[in-house]
Amino acid sequence: MDAYDKGSDARQGLGRDGREGPPGPDDAAEQTGGSDGTEEASAPGETGETGEPVGVPEAREVPEAPSGPRTGVAALSPRYQVGAVAALVAVAVAVCAHIGLVFLHVAPSNTLTKEHGSAVDEWVFPEFEQNWKLFAPNPLQQNVAVQVRAEVGTADGGIRTTGWYDLSAEDGRAIDGNPLPSHTVQNELRRAWDFFVSSHDSEDRPVGLRGSLSETYLRRIALLRLDRNGAAGPGGVVERVQYRSRTTNVEPPPWSGEKVSDRPTYRELPWWSVTPERDDGNRKDGARKDAGEGGAA
Repeated sequence: MDAYDKGSDARQGLGRDGREGPPGPDDAAEQTGGSDGTEEASAPGETGETGEPVGVPEAREVPEAPSGPRTGVAALSPRYQVGAVAALVAVAVAVCAHIGLVFLHVAPSNTLTKEHGSAVDEWVFPEFEQNWKLFAPNPLQQNVAVQVRAEVGTADGGIRTTGWYDLSAEDGRAIDGNPLPSHTVQNELRRAWDFFVSSHDSEDRPVGLRGSLSETYLRRIALLRLDRNGAAGPGGVVERVQYRSRTTNVEPPPWSGEKVSDRPTYRELPWWSVTPERDDGNRKDGARKDAGEGGAA
């Protein structure tokens, strides 16, 4: 601490003759080994006896930081990376094609739809059909309930007619209180009825093949629902079914001042024989039973 207190003189020290002052040449010689053959300090860049540079600090190797594990597609081998990229490209092409076909389905009539309308319909119907009535200038303001009844052949050879089963009300009860109702419960009956109405004229005559297909679809739904409700009874067989719709207007809000009738209107369809559908179902059940027995064997 005294050397720092004395300033620069303390750092210079005493000479050979005891006087203070900067060191002389002799002092420097003694500090570096002198000229009497002692080893002098090597200047940077000089080489020693082994031929290696003297006075130059050795360079230290800096260890590389460990890289983290690869994830995602990068973790796959090149062959699987190519497969993953090809799959992504295929999915992207399929999505773009689907969006384009749905757009052509909902777009106004144009050259493409006139030329390729059948291909668009084959892709869209029935799974991807679009219903834009919700966004129409005058959306639907009616409740439509679909009902069905049956003529049943009894075990004693007689014929009896069941009452009307409100299929729409059954679907409504299945949806109420269910946080995740199935797509079938929500849309099967409604879409089937819309399909029938749009493919038949005012006299309930089918328009083209789609009209006949819609009738077959409704027959099969009727058989499934009547069987679920036990309409045939013990030993009974459903011979024919008849549909009807019950349409009521939705009451307008009080502030609108609009007046509508609250009386329901009915549309009854002719009786349909369900023997072909029942026979077809029996054949399918028999085929499944035979396949199960064959697999068990």
